[in-house]
Amino acid sequence: MYDDTCRFLAENFSADFASWLLGESITLTELKPSELSLEPIRADALILLQSDDSVLHIEFQTRPKQDIPFRMLDYRVRVYRRYPEKRMRQVVVYLQPTGSDRVRQTSFSLERTRHEFDVVCLWEQPTTFFLQYPGLLPFATLSQTTDPEATLRQVAQTINQISDPIIQANLTATSAILAGIRLEDEVIYRVLRRDIMQESSVYRSIQQEAQKQEKRAIALNFLQDGLSVEAVARGTGLSVEEVQQLQQQMRESPQN
Repeated sequence: MYDDTCRFLAENFSADFASWLLGESITLTELKPSELSLEPIRADALILLQSDDSVLHIEFQTRPKQDIPFRMLDYRVRVYRRYPEKRMRQVVVYLQPTGSDRVRQTSFSLERTRHEFDVVCLWEQPTTFFLQYPGLLPFATLSQTTDPEATLRQVAQTINQISDPIIQANLTATSAILAGIRLEDEVIYRVLRRDIMQESSVYRSIQQEAQKQEKRAIALNFLQDGLSVEAVARGTGLSVEEVQQLQQQMRESPQN
């Protein structure tokens, strides 16, 4: 859910993200992972944006993962193979505070190979910066603020001043989703108008995706218990083809 939310914001407010992470307000367009290689590439939590002369690679994470440093090298090489003339900025943005030392890891080393990238811990970033750009407003409650509820109220006030109802609805919805990392739902819905966020296309699509993910998780449990594909499809509402794909993924998983 957080991946989809961050991806939506980066793709629809790319100039704001460029101001934040590149230091210049330029409009960026989406670079699809499929353009970089004929082989499969992991796309979850991955955002690739490009201009004529640069590529911005962002990975949003709630928790640090062991494979992230290698993934940064992997994507850098893929982009270089496709666009050797373009400069590239790679940033891992951590959304949730953690005591893990991995959030301080900014390089990958292998024998005589070393690759460096940048890391941003949102909880260490000044709140005022995120309040200056519409596309960054949803991240404000995750910043350095000591009073996230009061910050969310500032966000709500700023969003209410936006005249475009579609932008207003989408920013309200994405602010609510990301605020859930630090605040209880009761607090969020007391500050943000639920009726506005329910008009948001991104809110509806993310809710639908969350429901699909829940169904897939249930289906995997059923498959592990030995139920037939047809029975799992009937029990979850997924199609037979979707259940078969899950079954294949389960068989190919190293854990199985």
